[in-house]
Amino acid sequence: MQNYWYFFLFFIISVIFSVGLLAAISLIRYRRSNIGDKCAPYECGVDPATPTARESYSIRFYLLTLVFIVFEVETFFLFPWAIVHDRLKLFGLIEAAIFVAILLLGYVYAWKAGALEFRRKDD
Repeated sequence: MQNYWYFFLFFIISVIFSVGLLAAISLIRYRRSNIGDKCAPYECGVDPATPTARESYSIRFYLLTLVFIVFEVETFFLFPWAIVHDRLKLFGLIEAAIFVAILLLGYVYAWKAGALEFRRKDD
């Protein structure tokens, strides 16, 4: 039980330090009563046309986002291979080449399907 006293002491000190910093910041922060445009909605520099968030968007926007997320996450699977590539030898090289080929096929498919083309409503 004596080993846990260090943990409790550290926990109490960290709580006191955190609460103390928050209290000090709330005392010295700049207070502005007129916030004006700070509470206005902002979307990429364009004022929103509708006051609600129920406006419909093109499905291409969601497709482009999904394709980006899929390919971004898939690239993280290459990092473990890159760390141990010297131990995997030819088998690892062929496996990584197949993986990259599948990614490229998916990219070409998305490109041909038009998922990478984003047109504005104005066009």
